[in-house]
Amino acid sequence: MSSARAVREIEHAGFLIGAMTEHDLLEVVEIEETTGLSLWGWDAYRAELERPEALMLAARSPRPDPSTGRIVSGFIAARMSADELHVNNIAVRPQARRAGLGSALLGAALELGAEGGAVSAVLEVRVGNLAAQGLYRRLGFVVVGQRRNYYKQPPEDALVMVAPLVSNA
Repeated sequence: MSSARAVREIEHAGFLIGAMTEHDLLEVVEIEETTGLSLWGWDAYRAELERPEALMLAARSPRPDPSTGRIVSGFIAARMSADELHVNNIAVRPQARRAGLGSALLGAALELGAEGGAVSAVLEVRVGNLAAQGLYRRLGFVVVGQRRNYYKQPPEDALVMVAPLVSNA
């Protein structure tokens, strides 16, 4: 399920969602830093790209932003483990939000996970991140538990959410 495998590109709201590459990593890390995700950094994403069980997608604009030169507007990092897809990180640049890009990224990952044999998806989300929780609920996730002090900077509990996956293959 590695990003290095051929992953079909899908179009959503003027963005192309496809396999993340090493060329995307500087922008991915920039998005990570500006959106408040727990920091992985370039080395961790680079190592993840090499893992055969990794599913890493990026949402790219067909043309660079005229003011910044950026093309990556969002990404998702997930990993297959047995029959489960674990969503590790998902983020969208603030200026690209409210266009359904996060939903499109997560939907694409869930579909690819199901095609790869996953029967469920799991993720952790900050208790205070109500916007993300709403997105996850819209895509079929339900809360199944809570992890105390899961996040460190800043300290916060995490909700554990799970969704069943159905393969269309």
